Amino acid sequence: GPVKQRVSHQQTLLNQLREVTGTTDVQLLQQALQVSSGDLAEAVAFLTEKNAKVPLQDETTYYQTSQVASDRYISVGSQADTNVIDLTGDDKDDLQRAIALSLEESNRAFRETGITDEEQAISRVLEASIAENKASLKRTHTEVWSDSLNPHDRKRIDNCPVGLKNVGNTCWFSAVIQSLFNLLEFQRLVLNYSPPARVHDLPCNQKEHRNLPFMQELRNLFSLMLGSKRKYVDPSRAVEILKDAFKSSELQQQDVSEFTHKLLDWLEDAFQMKAEEDREGEKPKNPMVELFYGRFLAVGVLEGKKFENTEMFGQYPLQVNGFKDLHECLEAAMIEGEIESLHSAENTARSGQEHWFTELPPVLTFELSRFEFNQALGRPEKIHNKLEFPSMLYMDRYMDRNREITRIKREEIRRLKEHLTLLQQRLERYLSYGSGPKRFPLADVLQYAMEFASSKPVCTSPVEDIDSSAPPGGTTGQQQPPPSTAEQDSLPPLENSGPASGPTTAPTAAQQQRLPIHKPFTQSRLPPDLPMHPAPRHITEEELRVLEGCLHRWRSEVENDTRDLQGSITRIHRTIELMYSDKSMMQVPYRLHAVLVHEGQANAGHYWAYIYDPHQCCWMKYNDISVTKSSWEELIRDSFGGYRNASAYCLMYINDKKPFLIEEEFDKETGQILSGMDKLPADLKQYVKEDNELFDKEIEEWDILQARKAQQEKLALATAAAAASATSSTSTSSSSPQPMSIESSPPDNTVPQQDPEYMEQPSPTNDSKHLQEDTERAISKAAAEQEERSPEALLSAAIKLEYARLLRFAQEDTPPEIDYRLQHIIVYFIQNQAPKKILERTLLTQFADRNLAFDERCKSIMNVARAKLDLIKPEEVNMDEYEMWHQDYRNFRETTILMMTGLELFQKANFMEALMYLIYAHQYNKELLSKGLYRGHDEELLGHYRRDCLLKLNEQAAAMFESGEEPEVTTGLGIMNELVVPCIPLLLVHDTEKDLLAVEDMRNRWCSYLGQEMESNLQEKLTDFLPKLLDCSTEIKTFHDPPKLPTYSTLELCERFGGIMAALGRVPTKGR
Repeated sequence: GPVKQRVSHQQTLLNQLREVTGTTDVQLLQQALQVSSGDLAEAVAFLTEKNAKVPLQDETTYYQTSQVASDRYISVGSQADTNVIDLTGDDKDDLQRAIALSLEESNRAFRETGITDEEQAISRVLEASIAENKASLKRTHTEVWSDSLNPHDRKRIDNCPVGLKNVGNTCWFSAVIQSLFNLLEFQRLVLNYSPPARVHDLPCNQKEHRNLPFMQELRNLFSLMLGSKRKYVDPSRAVEILKDAFKSSELQQQDVSEFTHKLLDWLEDAFQMKAEEDREGEKPKNPMVELFYGRFLAVGVLEGKKFENTEMFGQYPLQVNGFKDLHECLEAAMIEGEIESLHSAENTARSGQEHWFTELPPVLTFELSRFEFNQALGRPEKIHNKLEFPSMLYMDRYMDRNREITRIKREEIRRLKEHLTLLQQRLERYLSYGSGPKRFPLADVLQYAMEFASSKPVCTSPVEDIDSSAPPGGTTGQQQPPPSTAEQDSLPPLENSGPASGPTTAPTAAQQQRLPIHKPFTQSRLPPDLPMHPAPRHITEEELRVLEGCLHRWRSEVENDTRDLQGSITRIHRTIELMYSDKSMMQVPYRLHAVLVHEGQANAGHYWAYIYDPHQCCWMKYNDISVTKSSWEELIRDSFGGYRNASAYCLMYINDKKPFLIEEEFDKETGQILSGMDKLPADLKQYVKEDNELFDKEIEEWDILQARKAQQEKLALATAAAAASATSSTSTSSSSPQPMSIESSPPDNTVPQQDPEYMEQPSPTNDSKHLQEDTERAISKAAAEQEERSPEALLSAAIKLEYARLLRFAQEDTPPEIDYRLQHIIVYFIQNQAPKKILERTLLTQFADRNLAFDERCKSIMNVARAKLDLIKPEEVNMDEYEMWHQDYRNFRETTILMMTGLELFQKANFMEALMYLIYAHQYNKELLSKGLYRGHDEELLGHYRRDCLLKLNEQAAAMFESGEEPEVTTGLGIMNELVVPCIPLLLVHDTEKDLLAVEDMRNRWCSYLGQEMESNLQEKLTDFLPKLLDCSTEIKTFHDPPKLPTYSTLELCERFGGIMAALGRVPTKGR
């Protein structure tokens, strides 16, 4: 009755007032309503005066971004035309007027549908999304997706789903349409729709004038999505009509839910006209209403008086903030106010209401409200919290028929949660024990006491016994244990020939780490060579025995108590989880059909959809023109939130007991599944056929053009060849050119394998000279030390000496600016544990260098080395493995040059050029490091400069865009499109926290421009560019070729590497 209406209405007023003003204090809200005698506009004025400290200078531009009308639920059959007011001024009255108008609209919606919903008044504002302007639609070609000129690239492969082209930031349209199109029942309804016959003889009202052409465009679009030969189709005509309905200023932004509601509204109207025409006496059935609308019962109490009324709903709105999963959101949405009074006998003055579903629609859609109005900033903010949702949702607990069972279960859960809180508090006392500011687990405290008591007693004070002459470590003459035989075996070959690496008494860090670890309860005395522990001065055996007994017993008791508490907590959690899992509460299954995802901030972003394909049993990702196979894992990552800025804003569930929603149609005669063109009525078959013929023609023309080009090129080549042969002299003996022989330079071909280029290179680089000097030095040294002077003995001694020298390099602890791996391949091999045979062969190759033949001794040694190389049998050294190790070293040097060049350019602030060097250095380095820790360079260092370079470029580009001048704006966007955007997936793909934060920073910088006033051409460029920046796919797009590398001799390489690393070392660590 009227009382219920009034009660419910008053609750709505409070909710709306809370949303609009952001005030959560209920008493203050009620006071505002009383002061204003229920006039909402005045109540808002009262509260905004109260909060006048909040700055109000720029809010108006923000209100401009959205429709002011409010129909959160699509009210069936209600078609109020939206009033749009211009709020471009800074005038506070305008703001008041906007709010008043908004509230008036909500009241209308409430009167018509009886809907009370917290979010109504401000939802338009809260979900303000990408700037959608007519200007971007008027262009024939957008930068968002430029079509490939080659039609073969645009050809649909087999029966892959067809994508939708983004015509000026309409990714939201694609996401919504693909979700609906993949509901096969909906698809059938649209394709088989025929306009009511009476339309032709009646004058069209505005509604019909708009809805029927839209319906026709949607049918055309659906038919192309079924039967087209194209990989993706263009939805502009349907989008145009939908957008034209919003007669707003050029730069008005529209939000997605607004368009979605409008879309379904129109469809509902179109089917309503048809249903009214077809009815025979009975009430017309509207298939759109049947599919998308349900009913719930609002059961409530207001000031002690009970009320009950039925309401209709479409998309069900849910708040995300403060909840961890979908069931928590739903539980909260189904109860408003203090509901205990509903079940209590005495009629207190409490108020509240519960919702119980009486009838659920076959397609159940939840809108997740992820936007909140930030009072301090005066603008909406996106909530990035994680919210989980299941792939199968059981709705039994929310059904009116289960009202009593659910209430009992809710009460039981409430009781369990209270008990849970108590247990968690108890457990906390065990895990954070102590009376001071620092707390520790009690079991650990007892263990520490035990450790202290069982430490070796010392009589002196802790300061007296430190002898300045004793070596550090606590004991004077303690000898280090020798390394175990296993450790000795693992040392590289020939090591003993080098001098010892220092006195054995000084342990290496690795040996210290290998000392046995002290376990307090198994070993009651400290090993003597550890630093002195605090310990009791005096403790008798008897005292220690009693104390150990007590501490041991107490610790066991504490551990048992902790275990019991944790067990109880786990059991309660499990009980709560299983509360609704009995058969009787799993009778209303809804399966997740589609998830619509938004990435970005409250005022900008990119949209895409994940849709389940029941026939292939997999998830598909619909991202504008790209349709790809996906997985539940990827869906979770992008949809639950809490990861980057992507999260679901709409969930579409379908009744799992109504298979007709997604079932294919069968041919009545053959029993075969209908697919593609067979699903279409005659008029649409013709439409698709004509479009496919156009596309075939385009392909045919392209092929003819390409064939003609190829023919012309052939002719040109033939002409050039004929001219060349005519001018060439007749003395050429053979007409076919001889291939250049790689080995034609050395006269004798005794070398079995081409030597690696960095070992023996022609004169342009000084590498061979540098190696030669090393080799000759080793030979001279061997000759001085060796008794026997035969070439074999000298070679063997020289190789041992050279190896020992390189081994010292390999084991030396060096500062960042010295990297001995660059000086010699053997150092690289030793550090990466290359097989002994590879090391030996590489060293032999060094001594077999022809350039050694400057004196007889060297020449004879070189000949022995060459002979030994010849004698190595193929089975002794795997040449493929040998070549692979050498290739890895070449890659290491190449990566070093890329890194060095990138870092030098970065230091000179030449970020555009530096980027590609750093990107490739990072990629190649990652591949090297995947084989072993010492294969490449410091990954963090490279990651830092790659990230920093992108941030610097982003900064430069943003500054150019801000200037608003040409050609700066175009150059700035060019930097972003050509350099920064293609690199973003590289930062996202490995989930490194610093990289993800850098991407966030870059995106936030550009999103921050959305709320600002700017020229329309800048606005247009920005809205074209943003979806590319916000696309969160991690697939790596094609890339620039790697930059050309200069050649460096080993000496130059080491010098430049040392120089740049030393320069970086001067940068404070915080900066690095």
